[in-house]
Amino acid sequence: MNILVIGSGGREHAIINSISKSNKCSKIFALPGNGGTELLAENLSGDVNDFELIKKISLKNKISLVFVGPEDPIVNGIYDFFKSDPQLKDINIIAPSKQAGLLEGSKDFAKDFMQKYNIPTAKHKTFSIENIDEADKFLESMSPPYVLKADGLAAGKGVLIIQDLNEAKVELRRMIIEKKFGNSSTKVVIEEFLDGIELSCFVLTDGINYKVLPFAKDYKKIGEGDSGLNTGGMGAISPVPFLDDSFLSKIKSKIIIPTVNGIIKEKMQYNGFIFIGLIKVKDEPYVIEYNVRMGDPETEVVFPRLNNDMLELLDSMGTPKFNDIKLSITENHAATVILVSGGYPESYQKGKTITGLNDISNELIFHAGTIKKDNTFITNGGRVLAVTSTAKDFKKALKTSYSKIDKINFDRMNYRNDIGFDLL
Repeated sequence: MNILVIGSGGREHAIINSISKSNKCSKIFALPGNGGTELLAENLSGDVNDFELIKKISLKNKISLVFVGPEDPIVNGIYDFFKSDPQLKDINIIAPSKQAGLLEGSKDFAKDFMQKYNIPTAKHKTFSIENIDEADKFLESMSPPYVLKADGLAAGKGVLIIQDLNEAKVELRRMIIEKKFGNSSTKVVIEEFLDGIELSCFVLTDGINYKVLPFAKDYKKIGEGDSGLNTGGMGAISPVPFLDDSFLSKIKSKIIIPTVNGIIKEKMQYNGFIFIGLIKVKDEPYVIEYNVRMGDPETEVVFPRLNNDMLELLDSMGTPKFNDIKLSITENHAATVILVSGGYPESYQKGKTITGLNDISNELIFHAGTIKKDNTFITNGGRVLAVTSTAKDFKKALKTSYSKIDKINFDRMNYRNDIGFDLL
């Protein structure tokens, strides 16, 4: 089978790494890929939202399965594009439909879905230019901190958590009227702040049957002790130590099953991943948000724990075989630490030479923002590398990852030394 993986991050490198081990895999193409994916796949230049280009590539290279990594092409309807085209409709595309993509593409849609199917989430209300004056009363009825979320996709930057009431009122108007996050914030969801510990749940479904993948916990803040600005993710661990059988049972009964049933009842075409961002408040699970793809950097700790033939598993989706395949999950723990460019998540420089990668085992080092020039890896993004290790517990896995990091260097390289600090 020839495979096309769409995306350019550490998530896509980790996915390609897993797929490449399958005996069913003939050749992998990555669009656009990065310096690391080039070691396992043929990188192809192009935009992940250029569906006509993706069609040409798929037909030219006799692609059997397309794996869509990032959310943008999903929300923009790449699944529908494939299934409505007679030349593409028989290609297995791992992505939900445009309708299902609204679970991530619209916070308002997702909240309505949760409310309809009695899925626990924070108290909330949606506001736009039409009812912006009512928002002040809603804010005044709540206790700080105040959570403001842009309705649409905002590259992970559309959430504000504000302590001061007047500041919250000002920021709401900046979002809606001044379009602080572009068209993504023409509608804003205001919700109560939930105080607890977060975790990530991943469900693989073909819209009828589903499998619950290993859970993970990621760390979004740039600074140690979860301080500073939000990022795309500075590290992750799997499994989650505080996820015991009792809490897992609650997640399944109150969140996973109602979510899958809701997808079926809404007749959503779904052939991919549901990433459920959860928070544990006291001993109860609540949904913070839905995503319609795998997370990054969670993929870099979830996929290394799966012993299944990943290509066989993905290719079985939509057939009776999918339900028959049992997940094989290693008992080992996985931990990843993200190396980022100096200045990230604000302005940073690219083009820095990366040294030390030849001095360590590269099997579980996933490239995110790199390119390869003259057999040398160069930085090409904010998040540069995900250094993953596995061991009998996450502390040993982290120790190995940090020992690998000691051998890697590029100018102004930055990373967190305290991944997992809140679990010790």
